[in-house]
Amino acid sequence: MYHPIVIDHFDNPRNVGSFNKNDPNVGTEFVGAPACGDLMKLQVNATEWVKGKSMEEVLTIKNSQIAKHLFLPPVKLHCSMLAEDAIKAAVKDYQKKQAEANGETFKA
Repeated sequence: MYHPIVIDHFDNPRNVGSFNKNDPNVGTEFVGAPACGDLMKLQVNATEWVKGKSMEEVLTIKNSQIAKHLFLPPVKLHCSMLAEDAIKAAVKDYQKKQAEANGETFKA
């Protein structure tokens, strides 16, 4: 059984849709393992978990925090790992685009 927070996200989706992946203000990344169907696309412009946080704060988010927040059962912990990977990759994409827009070289 899923926790009511997860069910609420399922029943009342928010932050649904896509931003223009070429927009320099949007970081986009896909993470996961296509072979088993575990895929996640995350775009950083505003997502529910990162709203109001600085980039430094966002990069400290751990899968364990996500899993705890959503009360994920152990069998679904891989979903929180995907979310952490997606957040970090999308922020990196955003930072790269910002550097390029400012004529700078991106340093990972």
